[in-house]
Amino acid sequence: MRPRVQLLLLALVCSVHASSGSNASSPVNETICNEKHYAYQELAGYGFIPSNTTDSAGDTIGGIGSAVAFDRSSWHKTSTGYSGVIYAQPDRGWNTEGTLNYQSRVHKFTITLTPRPNATVDDPAAPNIHLSYLDTVFFFAPDGKATTGLDGNPSGHLSFPNFPDLPPGTYTGNGFGGPGPGDTRLVHDTEGLVLNEDGTFWVSDEYGPYIYHIDQTGHVIQAIRPPDAIIPRRNGSESFSADSPPEYATGESDDVTPADPDTGRVNNHGLEGLTKSPDGRYLYAMMQGALQQEGGQKSSTERYVRLLQYDTSASQPEFVAEYVVPLPFYRTAGNKDKTALSSEIHYISPTQFLFLARDSNAGRGQSSSTSLFRHADVFDISTATNIKGATYDCATCNIASSGAVLNAAIEEATTCYFVDFNVNSQLNRFGVHNGGAQDAGLLNEKWESLALVPVDGGTGENGEYFLFSFSDNDFITQDGHLNHGTFSYKDSSGFNLDNQVLAFQISLPPGANPS
Repeated sequence: MRPRVQLLLLALVCSVHASSGSNASSPVNETICNEKHYAYQELAGYGFIPSNTTDSAGDTIGGIGSAVAFDRSSWHKTSTGYSGVIYAQPDRGWNTEGTLNYQSRVHKFTITLTPRPNATVDDPAAPNIHLSYLDTVFFFAPDGKATTGLDGNPSGHLSFPNFPDLPPGTYTGNGFGGPGPGDTRLVHDTEGLVLNEDGTFWVSDEYGPYIYHIDQTGHVIQAIRPPDAIIPRRNGSESFSADSPPEYATGESDDVTPADPDTGRVNNHGLEGLTKSPDGRYLYAMMQGALQQEGGQKSSTERYVRLLQYDTSASQPEFVAEYVVPLPFYRTAGNKDKTALSSEIHYISPTQFLFLARDSNAGRGQSSSTSLFRHADVFDISTATNIKGATYDCATCNIASSGAVLNAAIEEATTCYFVDFNVNSQLNRFGVHNGGAQDAGLLNEKWESLALVPVDGGTGENGEYFLFSFSDNDFITQDGHLNHGTFSYKDSSGFNLDNQVLAFQISLPPGANPS
């Protein structure tokens, strides 16, 4: 494997040198990744949606940081700043105390950004990102039944003509603990989102983990099943459960045995990242962490993740390439190394991508208020090995040992540090912070989305972009409603977590053409 020390050290030196910058003339950080120059100019904005906001079904709008995507044709300058339309996708609903029969969906908002370049730590700006709810598209399985956020079954699958085997979830009653006929539905824990020019969506999920093609009305019209090495297996057969029993269930019989898969995706660590090339031909999906057989059992070893590339230009998507991306480590307060898992990716060029890697259990509503690692970094696949094929993709295959020793024949992608979300000298300019008091200005734990729009409001030829990221608040509120508003809840944490939004102004290298 080729050494990567030089690139990482350069990024670290730049980060340390400029970490206290607070204006556009002095970048917060600059990074050179495989001779491509990136600059984090400044934090450009902050906003939020209150935790008890509801959609057209009367359900709480939460978890929308799981994935966001701009309608790029809508983005434009206004007399006071910028405006556009953004789609935001929640995951499987309120699940801090167990899963529920939540129908997957994507929300549509108008978003505005009013620049406040003169904001300072001493004179912070009020929230300058505002969202107005427009509509929601609800998702349905190929048979027309609503999808569900409940856990997948320990075994078995759903079968539909012209589809691969799909993950099922069986529930009793209405799936919210109330009376009803029960059913078996297609399970979704949606995490990635791509908009197509024809109005359809590509959506990736964690349960399968699969990639779904969804039409304008929300119906699944195609499904991509990843290589067998990724499919979770227990006791010798595919098992789509994530060991996430229903909120209303009690007792050991509600859990799957064994709790963790023997091979394949780790529970709740599926295809978190999804992006496309600007022409829409190529679709890229990346795992959140290593597979079970490749170090996924421990936070110290789950760093080698798979990036999948599909050609979607024909009627049936074609699996064309697969690469290995090493996730970064961070050092805990206990002086231990942990993997910063990946929550999103974003296309920059045919060989370079942004990826959002972060720690866990730190932020608003968590036991620790101080996050140690939240980054939008860069990875480069120019010299990475295309591992697609029988050697690494079979059900019993692996790219690394359980102790995270990568196969010597594999050249992994290069990674470079870029945007650090946690720089308080930038956050404080908008009245928010990392660490400190558990107040409404403390950043939420989970940041899981990336979306780029040009600063010039048009083509972005000058390479200046706003990088937006939304937080996933896990639907945590004391005024929650689901199941068309008929199921009410209060999260046991006692917190109300707003859906927070950050926007960073960045400079991309010449030749960059983000989707």
